Amino acid sequence: MVPRQYAGAGQALRPDRDPVIDLARFFCLALVVVAHTMMVSPVLHPDGTVTSHNTLGNQRWFEPVVWVLQVMPLFFVAGGITGLQSWRRLRARGGSAFDFMQARMLRLLRPAAVLLALMFAGLWAARLTGVDPQVIQLLASGAGMPLWFLAAYLAAQLNLPLLARLHARAPWLTLAVLTSLVVTVDCLRGAMPPLAYLNMVFLWCAVQQLGFFLADGRRVTPGRPALAGIILGSNLVLGLLVWLGLYSGNMLVNLNPPNLTLLLLGVSQAAALLLFRPGLAELGSLAWVRRFLGVAGRWSMTVYLWHLPLLAAMSGLLLLTDFPQAAGGTAAWWWGRPLVLLALIGLLLPVLAVFGRLEERPTAPATVPSRPAAAVVAAAVVVYVPVADAALNGLTLGVLGGGTLCFTLAVLLLGRIPARLWADSGRGGSGPPLPRPPLSANVEP
Repeated sequence: MVPRQYAGAGQALRPDRDPVIDLARFFCLALVVVAHTMMVSPVLHPDGTVTSHNTLGNQRWFEPVVWVLQVMPLFFVAGGITGLQSWRRLRARGGSAFDFMQARMLRLLRPAAVLLALMFAGLWAARLTGVDPQVIQLLASGAGMPLWFLAAYLAAQLNLPLLARLHARAPWLTLAVLTSLVVTVDCLRGAMPPLAYLNMVFLWCAVQQLGFFLADGRRVTPGRPALAGIILGSNLVLGLLVWLGLYSGNMLVNLNPPNLTLLLLGVSQAAALLLFRPGLAELGSLAWVRRFLGVAGRWSMTVYLWHLPLLAAMSGLLLLTDFPQAAGGTAAWWWGRPLVLLALIGLLLPVLAVFGRLEERPTAPATVPSRPAAAVVAAAVVVYVPVADAALNGLTLGVLGGGTLCFTLAVLLLGRIPARLWADSGRGGSGPPLPRPPLSANVEP
């Protein structure tokens, strides 16, 4: 039986969480936020034009560093672990694939829709006040970059019920087919560049599949020497592909659209998660660490979605003042990064207080029925209309406006989650126990 946590009058709060997964997620999010503070570097030129430079990404020494610290695959591995176990629990309670899709989309789209609406309103107001359209475009494209992750993560999660069924029947064949699709797209992307965006689905679904293996402990039980060998071997293969000139050695270049190098990093990071699990579990078992991770994980998507828009807005506003700003890459610029990070955290706190609740699970009385499958599918299609537009034509002010309308329409189509399906996910009640593999799930709505 999965242990449960209780509070007051014996009311169950939620299934026991795996602190290793919480630590992995927090590490990924913190690293992304810190890295972005060292990348955003807008420059105001004497003629009034504004350009943006990726200061950290342009440093030659950073290329081998980002090889180690490119943690986006790890986030999808963790998503595969939690998603698979959540799907199994939902099925045991009588839920369907469309119930799962409805819950996932609502959890992600509600905070994203509000962000898009406020970004569109703010940038449109700035344009009406006379801000140069070039600056508006720069802010729109930069601040909206986290949305690519939302689209990729949502695509992987929407395919999770199907991939879980395939995993149960033929796990290695499923992973091999996904890997073959990734390689095929990589081979054809030179002749047809737009085709590369198919790997936003194939690649991240393959990485998510690695999380399935970790969640299903009876199928993956390598010893520590074998795990170390997997880490070494995947990085050697990756190094060979880079040395042959087939892929860039810069993992930021390989990220969007993604390619096979991210899958190899995912294999390495999944093995590392198992290898270092004992130490991470000991750290995560400390009471103060669990409390901190509980607070930090509660609004993780809000932090991810908002941190770059806030950073871009702060940097853009500073350009309009006489505040002295060091040139990107200089010693003064680097020394100023901790102050930028502290300022960003200060801006995030009120945002979390106001908008963090949107990330909480939306429920309704138990009498509310599940949404029709057609409504759930229509919501998924509506969401990816602006996503496809942004991928092909770039993120513009018009796309932000259209995205706001599409995301809002999707939320309306999805309605609210019937409480009967999620009674065991944090509102009390009892449900079927989860298995206890080496990495158990942090059950998500």
